[in-house]
Amino acid sequence: MGASERRTTPHQLSRELRRELNEAQIDTLAGLERFGWELKFIRKPLFKESIPVIFDGDRKVFAILEPDGKLNEHPSFPIRH
Repeated sequence: MGASERRTTPHQLSRELRRELNEAQIDTLAGLERFGWELKFIRKPLFKESIPVIFDGDRKVFAILEPDGKLNEHPSFPIRH
């Protein structure tokens, strides 16, 4: 297997991250993607639910997707850009 076969493409990474979302979060994300938002990573705090973090297309605004699918643009933790 060559090195290029082991690399994860951004599309594959996005697909893997999406598997961790529930239906409400997927629905919200699908709507936001039409406006350039992207799922960037999922924060996994110990003993708590995972927190999907999304960025707008310009990378100036970040938000989290709550378990009920609501967009939270003012999370209780900082994110470095």
